[in-house]
Amino acid sequence: METIQLLLDGFGVALQPLNLALVIAGCAVGLFIGAMPGLGSVNGVAILLPVTFVVPPTSAVIFLGAIYYGAMYGGAVSSIMLGIPGASTAVATTFDGRPMALKGEADKALVTAAVASFAGGTISILLFTAFAPPLAAVALAFGSPEEFALMLLAFGTFIGLGSDDIPKTLFSIFIGLVLSAVGLDIISGEPRLIFGDIPGFFHGINFLVLAIGIYGIGEILWTIETSKGEVAVSEAKVTVQRILETLRQLKKSVKTIIMGSFIGYFVGLLPAAGATPGSIMAYGVAKSTSKNPESYGKGNMDGVAAPESANNAASTGSMLPMLTLGIPGSPTTAILLGGMVIWGLEPGPRLFVEQTEFVWGLIASLYAANLFALILNIAFIPAFIWVLKLPFTILAPIIFVLCVVGGYAPTQDMHDVWLMLIFGVVGYLMRKLDYPMAPAVLAIVLGPLAESSMRQSLLISQGSPMVFFDRPIAGVIMVIAITLFALPLIKLVKNRLRGTASQG
Repeated sequence: METIQLLLDGFGVALQPLNLALVIAGCAVGLFIGAMPGLGSVNGVAILLPVTFVVPPTSAVIFLGAIYYGAMYGGAVSSIMLGIPGASTAVATTFDGRPMALKGEADKALVTAAVASFAGGTISILLFTAFAPPLAAVALAFGSPEEFALMLLAFGTFIGLGSDDIPKTLFSIFIGLVLSAVGLDIISGEPRLIFGDIPGFFHGINFLVLAIGIYGIGEILWTIETSKGEVAVSEAKVTVQRILETLRQLKKSVKTIIMGSFIGYFVGLLPAAGATPGSIMAYGVAKSTSKNPESYGKGNMDGVAAPESANNAASTGSMLPMLTLGIPGSPTTAILLGGMVIWGLEPGPRLFVEQTEFVWGLIASLYAANLFALILNIAFIPAFIWVLKLPFTILAPIIFVLCVVGGYAPTQDMHDVWLMLIFGVVGYLMRKLDYPMAPAVLAIVLGPLAESSMRQSLLISQGSPMVFFDRPIAGVIMVIAITLFALPLIKLVKNRLRGTASQG
C-alpha cells in the first residue's frame, strides 16, 4: 500500500502543467532525435542537458527521461523506413522491419514497433515500481564473470541470426570481432590493428559507422543493381482499418513481446550493458524459439516486436542501477547521472528515502512518457509513410546524405565517413555472396563488452578459466551458452545419422 501511495504522489508531481508539458515536448523531440541516423538518445540528452538548468531538478530529469523514451521509439523509424539504424539499440529492428517496408507493410511494422515499445516500457515500469530494491541487489551480484557469460550467451544466439549456413555465420561473427578489436588495448593502452598508424583508427571503429555503411549505403547499391534502373515507388498505405488489423495480428505476438520485455529489462539492469545487447538477445531468442525461424529476416512481425519491446524495457531497467546504486546502466543514463549530481541529487539507496518527490515523480513521468510516445508515434505514421512514397531518384540522395551525416556525427572525423563508404561496398558484396550481415554488425557491438569482462575476470582469477564456472550465476549462463553453440553440431550429426540409416 505504501508503494501505491508513493506512486499516486508521484503522479501528482508528473501531472503538474509544467512537467506534463515537458513530458510531451521531450517525447516529440526524442522521436525526431531517435529517427535521425547518428544522433540517438545519448547525443540528444547530452545536447539538451544545458537547457534543463532553467527548470527545477525534478522537471529537468522528467524532460530528459522523456527524450530517452522518445528516442527509443524513434530509433525504429529510420530502421524500418530507410534501412538505416538510428542508433545501436535499433539495429535488430532493421532485420525484419526493413523487409516489411519493402513489401508495402511499413505501416504494420511501425505500429508493431510502437505497440511493442509501449508494452515493453509498461512491463518494465511495473517491475521498476514493484521490485526496485531487490532488483538492484541482483544487478549488484553481477560481476565481470557473469557479464562475460551473458555476452557469450548473446553470441550463442547469433548462430540463429544468420542462415542455416553455419560456417558463413561464424565467419561473419569473427569479422565483427576483429573489427571490434581495432584501436587501443583496454588493459595496456597499446595500439592494435591500426593499419600502419592511421590516426583515425586510434579511437576504434564506431558501431554506427559500420551499421550505417552496411545497411544504408549497401542497401542503395543493392537496390540500384536489383532494380536495373527501374525502382518502383513503394505501395505503402496507412488506414485506420489497416492499423486495427495489425493490432489484431499482434495478439499472436504477445508471448514474444513479454519475453522481449523481460530479457530487455534484465539486461538493462546490468551496469554499463545498455539496451543494445538486450534487443539483440531478444531477437535471437525469438527466432530460436519460433515455429518458423526461416521467416525471420524476410519480414516477420515478431522480428520487430522482440527487439523493440526489449530496448524500451532496457531503457527503464538501466535507470534502476543509476538511482539505487549510483551506477549508470547505459551511456544515456551516465549523462543523466551527471545531471543529477550537478542538480545536487546524490544517487544511491538513500535517494528513495530522502528525495521521495523526485524519485516517484520520475517513475510516474515514465508512465506518462510511455503513453505519449505511443500516441505521437502512431499519429506520425502517415508522415513516415509519405517518405516511402518518394521516387527512388529523390529518396536515394536523401538516404546518402543522412548516411554521411550519421557517419560523421559520432566522432566528427572524416576518416569515419570514408570508412562508412567502404563498409557500404563490403555490405553490398556480403549480400551478393549471401553472407549474413547481422552477426558481423552485432559482434562489433558486443565485442568490446565481452573482451573487457573476460580480461577482468581472468585478472581476478590469475588466468584460471574456471572463474566462469565456479560462480553459480555465471556457471549456469555459461552452460546454456555452450549448449547453444553445440546445437548446430548436434543437428548436423543427427541429420547425417538419419541419412546413413535411410541409405542402409
